[in-house]
Amino acid sequence: MNYIQLAYKGKNEFWIFLLTTILVSGLFIANLVFFIFFGDQIDFAEEQRKMMELIPSKNFWLAANLLPFAFLLGLLFLFVRFLHNRSLLSLTTTRKKIDFKRVFFAFSLIAIITIFSFGLSYYLDPANIELQFDPLKFTILLIVSLFLFPLQVGLEEFLFRGYLMQQIGIMVRNKWFPLLITSVIFGIFHGANPEVGELGLVIMIFYIGTGLLLGIMTLMDDGLELALGFHFGNNFLAATLVTAEWTALQTDAIFVYTGDSGGNNILEIILPVFIIYPIILLILAKRYKWTNWKDKLFGKVNPPEDEVAVIK
Repeated sequence: MNYIQLAYKGKNEFWIFLLTTILVSGLFIANLVFFIFFGDQIDFAEEQRKMMELIPSKNFWLAANLLPFAFLLGLLFLFVRFLHNRSLLSLTTTRKKIDFKRVFFAFSLIAIITIFSFGLSYYLDPANIELQFDPLKFTILLIVSLFLFPLQVGLEEFLFRGYLMQQIGIMVRNKWFPLLITSVIFGIFHGANPEVGELGLVIMIFYIGTGLLLGIMTLMDDGLELALGFHFGNNFLAATLVTAEWTALQTDAIFVYTGDSGGNNILEIILPVFIIYPIILLILAKRYKWTNWKDKLFGKVNPPEDEVAVIK
């Protein structure tokens, strides 16, 4: 049984899928709708500055932004468990238990790549990067990041690469469409991030490309472990290593980028998607001996012969 087929282990009435998707995606949908209709009327940087004047703690605002994800992740788990009558393991992996070694490996891989890339950029052009390390604030940031980013990342992975990919997959009976559509939706839902206003729509290539990378990981490996580890590593380092005034993550990171966002865009957006991401997939493919790419990514999805609708 492949990863998408795990959805057959539970109830799959359309009303359950629709209710779960709308309620769990509500935060993303509301944020995007607000941005579309009112985004050009609001200076988000100025609004963010005003909020920081009320409570001048970046760690507080980071925690406040991440906490809703914990509620929505719990809501998704409840719907899968009690409406779909499925185990949470079936939402996560085809393996008998979650492989945390895979999570750790993917985290380590993106951490090494990110730190190396940042180190190289700092060595070549240190003028726009300043050290802002504050031991106390950074310690609090570490605690907040370690406890809350797994919940934020968990929601996005269990929703996009997990729930939606599985449910759409059994509806259309193939793998390529849910891979593509969830990647596009993932990118669109990040369209309200302040980076879009600063860097332009070109950054959507990065968001959608990242969604594709995580989706390919999930389908090829028949589980979410690699995507969870990679996504957590990416967001954790984005919060703790380097920040900028125009990013979605305003934190007490070790470094702050002080340069103009406009000169930072196309190459650094295109490079990861079309060069770094394929290299990452090759590394994972070699380590985990992935084969039969055509069927894994473009094959049909049919109910398994031993289909059962029970909770394990």
